[in-house]
Amino acid sequence: MTAVTLKQTEGAPSAFPAAPTGLSTAAAALDANMIWQRIEAYTAWRFTSRSIEWIVEGCGEWRAPLAPATITTVEEWLATNAWATATLDPSPTGGYMLPGDGPYRFTGTVGGGTAPAAIQEAFRRLAEYMAASKRGSPGTTREKVVAGSVMVDKSRSASWAAEAMSNSGAGDLLRNFRRV
Repeated sequence: MTAVTLKQTEGAPSAFPAAPTGLSTAAAALDANMIWQRIEAYTAWRFTSRSIEWIVEGCGEWRAPLAPATITTVEEWLATNAWATATLDPSPTGGYMLPGDGPYRFTGTVGGGTAPAAIQEAFRRLAEYMAASKRGSPGTTREKVVAGSVMVDKSRSASWAAEAMSNSGAGDLLRNFRRV
């Protein structure tokens, strides 16, 4: 049996990692924090430390859904309507064994370390794609420019920004980071 995460409250990091080197001028001009936020929204890994709290219910095994996670406090909600410190046994897969229905509160930090090469390359691909796709008026799907006898007619999908992760190839590189 597996316990269920009811709520996840993730604090904001004080800063994101720096953008990787070797970006084009247009890609380097993009807000690097925006790119990191998109990568973190797509993955279960964090590369800068921030606070975390999970509320978990049910008995059985529970593992932190984000990585790398450091749990500093585990508490159980008691019938007296208060949190009390709980000591839980470890699970064989690196989580915790919850003996009762709970709910339990896990607090600590998540994130840290250096972004691996695959993450850095995903950042580069996503930034380059977004920089190249910014031409034209924001929000338009079709643009026609006529100058004398020359006409340029270009279009793009209305969902080009939403599809950036997959169309840029960044999503393929991030596949191994989707789950802990």
